[in-house]
Amino acid sequence: MNYIITIGRQLGSGGKQIGDLLSQKLGTPCYDKELIHMASHESGLGREFFEKADEKSSFSFWGSDFGFRSGFMGNASGNYLTNESLFQIQSEVIKKLAEKESCIFVGRCADYILRNYPRRLSVFVSACIDDRIRRIVEKQGISKKEAALLIEQTDKKRAGYYNYYTNKEWGKAASYDLCVNSSVFTIDKIVEMIAEYVEIHF
Repeated sequence: MNYIITIGRQLGSGGKQIGDLLSQKLGTPCYDKELIHMASHESGLGREFFEKADEKSSFSFWGSDFGFRSGFMGNASGNYLTNESLFQIQSEVIKKLAEKESCIFVGRCADYILRNYPRRLSVFVSACIDDRIRRIVEKQGISKKEAALLIEQTDKKRAGYYNYYTNKEWGKAASYDLCVNSSVFTIDKIVEMIAEYVEIHF
């Protein structure tokens, strides 16, 4: 039977790397940015629409309206409705993939979208700020100050996206089945732990 692993992560915690290594170890496809392309293809809409409504896009309050500042509609209410629709399209893609095969999903509220799926493990990966900054500096070749700012901004956007669509709290232990700190356990150890869970429980 199929199983699902969803991975939420702080920027620079190694969450995406964990997803990729799990994919290799388990022979299970890992989906992240690929979902944007698939949702675009499924809907016939341009990829840029989904990129603007992605979890990394700016999340903001507009008076009593709560939506994404996407720029492709003329007003805040239009933006809100459009992004709701785009989220639903992406959600349907995630559900179809989960019905077809075992999958690993990184981000994009997959844990909430598949909350009623019985064979699912939701994971959140965090790390201490120094380790996160170091990873971003090494990966993107930017300064420590720039990395710290990028982490702050990205985490804020991911939290806003997740909290709005799920009515849960991004990064809070109660929102997930398993929370791991990649500053305490190595990336390889975390991959091993999750793979062992899959073997035992799924």
